[in-house]
Amino acid sequence: MRTYSPKQQDITRAWHVVDADGLVLGRLATEVAAILRGKHKPIFAPHVDTGDHVIVINAANVVMTAGKADAKLAYRHSGYPGGLRSTPYSELLVERSDEVVRNAVRGMLPKNRLGRQMIDKLKVYSGPEHPHQAQSPQPLDLSGARRSASTRSGA
Repeated sequence: MRTYSPKQQDITRAWHVVDADGLVLGRLATEVAAILRGKHKPIFAPHVDTGDHVIVINAANVVMTAGKADAKLAYRHSGYPGGLRSTPYSELLVERSDEVVRNAVRGMLPKNRLGRQMIDKLKVYSGPEHPHQAQSPQPLDLSGARRSASTRSGA
C-alpha cells in the first residue's frame, strides 16, 4: 500500500466564518484546528496542508467552563532570568480575546513548519466585523461547541 499524497492542484481552499459568541473555548479550538488541518476532506494527508481558511468573529464572547477563566493562568517568558510572567485568563479574555482563541487553536496544530503554515490561514476578530467579505466565506455551524443547559445553570 502506498502513501497517498495530494497534489497542489487537487487542493481547493474554502473560506469559513465561525461566530464564537457563547462557544466554549476548547470545543471551538478543536473544531477550527480540524478544519485548518483539512481532516474534514477525503484527500486529507497528515504531511500536506489540505485545510481551509477560517475566520472567527466575536472572539470576545467566548466562554470557559468550570471557573477556568479565573483559575487558569497563561504564561509567557521574556527570555531573561526571572522573566516568567503569568496572567489569568479572565484578564486575557477582556484585553486580548483574539490572542486567547489563536493560542488555543495553535496548541492543537502540529509543532513544526506545517503547523505554522496552517495557523496563517486562521483570522480571529474580537468583534462581529471582518475584512474578508471578498472571499465570500460560508458560515460554519459549530452548535456542538455550545454550553449545554446543565452547564449554564451551574456556572
